[in-house]
Amino acid sequence: MNKILPLMQREWLQHRTGWALMTLIPLGLALLAVTFGQVQVDGSELAAAGDALPVLMAMAAIGGTTAVLFIITLFSSLILVSGLARRDHADRSIEFWLSQPVSHSASLGTPLLVHLVLVPAAGLLVGMLGGYVLSLFLVGRMVGLSEWLGLPWGTIVPASFSIALRLLAGLPLAVLWASPLILLVVLLTAWFRRWGWVILTVGLGLGSWLMKKLFGQPWINEIMADLLRNAATSLISPRDGGLHSDSPQQAVEMLSQVPAWAATNLGHTLQDLASPLLPGALLFAAGCFWLLVQWRRNGAGGSSS
Repeated sequence: MNKILPLMQREWLQHRTGWALMTLIPLGLALLAVTFGQVQVDGSELAAAGDALPVLMAMAAIGGTTAVLFIITLFSSLILVSGLARRDHADRSIEFWLSQPVSHSASLGTPLLVHLVLVPAAGLLVGMLGGYVLSLFLVGRMVGLSEWLGLPWGTIVPASFSIALRLLAGLPLAVLWASPLILLVVLLTAWFRRWGWVILTVGLGLGSWLMKKLFGQPWINEIMADLLRNAATSLISPRDGGLHSDSPQQAVEMLSQVPAWAATNLGHTLQDLASPLLPGALLFAAGCFWLLVQWRRNGAGGSSS
């Protein structure tokens, strides 16, 4: 752990400005839009919502901000990770990092953990807390500050935290399902630099075409689709059908059911781990990681850097 924490600190020192801008700019723009922009609600919708309107606006602000920042940080991390293996080559700082008394697996694994799990998790939490602030401005402007203070926080807070915890619990599982594709991209960009994306695209397309011609099934495409589908359903599983309401008032009443729904939804995701596809996927991912370690151990590509 004494060697892992400095590697995490390195990621923080190197990316903290980008992470801060990635979260604060969307929050700032949203606050400006809510504070100074025009917020209009259709008259018929306003009448239908009635007393439920402040609660719905608050949940929309909290849920929307949480989802937006989570998606932004997740996809930004995926982009950064794709070039992770070669990021120290431009200034030749790779020689310095290779000289440090840290294992090659830790040097590669720690940044992957930080970018793929910790950063999206932090983005989700910042988005949820920012959503509470945004709800204050939105509800206060539309119906008054007293209405925001009088919201049923005993229901809203457990509901929002249950959804956040559901996503946080599913995030590592989603990374596990997507790890073969992620590590394959990292490996190919390590070996071939920017040509790695081209080789991956052509290789997957050609391989799937050959599989279909030879065996009648595009197995590569189907496996990729299954991995991505399982990664997505690790965050929110569609198996229970979700929560549905026929009116705004019913939607507010259903907030009390969200914690139980989140627990059940996570249970469905855990059941999906029994798929026979997962062991093969993890074995392939482990092979890619081993090849990355060997590439780094051999001088990170030697003269090819």
